[in-house]
Amino acid sequence: MGKTETNLVKDIYPKMVEWRRDFHKYAESGWVEFRTASLVATRLEEWGYEIKAGKEVVDENARMGVPPAHFLKEQEKRALEQGADPKWLPVFLGGFTGVVGILKTNKPGPVIGLRFDMDALDIQEAKSEDHVPFQEGYDSINQGMMHACGHDAHTSIGLGLAKLLSEIKDELSGTIKIIFQPAEEGVRGAKSMVEAGVLDDVDVFIASHIGTGIPAGVVVSGANGFLSTTKIDVAYKGKAAHAGGNPEEGKNALLAAASAVLNLHSIPRHSSGQSRVNVGVLKAGSGRNIIPASAELKIETRGETSEINEYILQNALNIIKGSAVMHDVEVSYDIVGEAKTSDSSETLKDFIEKIASEVDEVNSVLSESPNAAGSEDATYMMDRVKKNGGLASYVIFGTTLAAGHHNEKFDIQEDSMIMAVNCLSKFVLNIDRLKKDEVVL
Repeated sequence: MGKTETNLVKDIYPKMVEWRRDFHKYAESGWVEFRTASLVATRLEEWGYEIKAGKEVVDENARMGVPPAHFLKEQEKRALEQGADPKWLPVFLGGFTGVVGILKTNKPGPVIGLRFDMDALDIQEAKSEDHVPFQEGYDSINQGMMHACGHDAHTSIGLGLAKLLSEIKDELSGTIKIIFQPAEEGVRGAKSMVEAGVLDDVDVFIASHIGTGIPAGVVVSGANGFLSTTKIDVAYKGKAAHAGGNPEEGKNALLAAASAVLNLHSIPRHSSGQSRVNVGVLKAGSGRNIIPASAELKIETRGETSEINEYILQNALNIIKGSAVMHDVEVSYDIVGEAKTSDSSETLKDFIEKIASEVDEVNSVLSESPNAAGSEDATYMMDRVKKNGGLASYVIFGTTLAAGHHNEKFDIQEDSMIMAVNCLSKFVLNIDRLKKDEVVL
């Protein structure tokens, strides 16, 4: 990267910190990122990007785990009161909170897609003096919503990159699509953007994440090993009765759920790779002397490959339905989240490794993450790009963490955002070097 671009990143950095702390203070969970999305769209528009947003980039039928209508309405009102842009807010109503900024250079070149997620977690932030956001007064003011995974930084990195690229547009080629995704937590949002066609013209795709146990100054050029996963909400409906006087008249939804839990955790593991199932929530009953008429389960399955996850999932669904039959209750279930496996393209990983090694803030580059990666729905986007003949990679930017991801005291080393923008802008600036390596784009 030239001296001019490096200086631009340093000039933009104070704004990135300001944006990140603002997003952190007004944390918004998946599908209710109304304020965040409106401010992202406003800034992209100011910088000359073509904006596609709302239902243009989010397929209604492919959304998963969308909150109920009354909650969406409450959050729309809350977002407006907290400073959402009233011009853009109507575009996102109903939970269609995706934004794509498109920068056309009018020079030949590939379409480059870069994804940044915006949503917070459903967790209450720590209110303690040893937690920097609380000390500095930018801890989340939204009850039960916190940026405990770094998506506030991701959104700010995406904006910092967008600002930088708009200022050096004459040096770029091809088309750049900066994708701001809702509802990554619970792997609910990426599929809807894929089904809306956002990735269909993308030749080179990069998703990224900060932290994940990678030290500051270290870049992972292409993380692999994301587990395919499915998230399921299950509801059993039985019939209440007096537990002492007329137990035979009841239909026990709690027993159906309990039977399901025990049998779900007895599904045989798969010999071809990692396979997991977990029941994280069981809620049932209303009183000790009442046959429970309702029960709810929140379940996830995972597999090292999509095929292994499908094996666990089908066994799980058989058990869920069989437990209902066994106890003569009704059952319904919803798939509220889903992600695939998709490894990074080797050619793109090699390119990213070469480019990142030239960035001043980078101390070392790893070709793969040494840490277990869990699940990530950017794999839907990666899969679509690769199926269309393009290249995709998942990059990790290391940072010092105050606590682990999804922890109430999670916080990042903010200057890691400088390294991220420097790397990503250098990838875009040097895309012709990828073409010279005889990659078909």
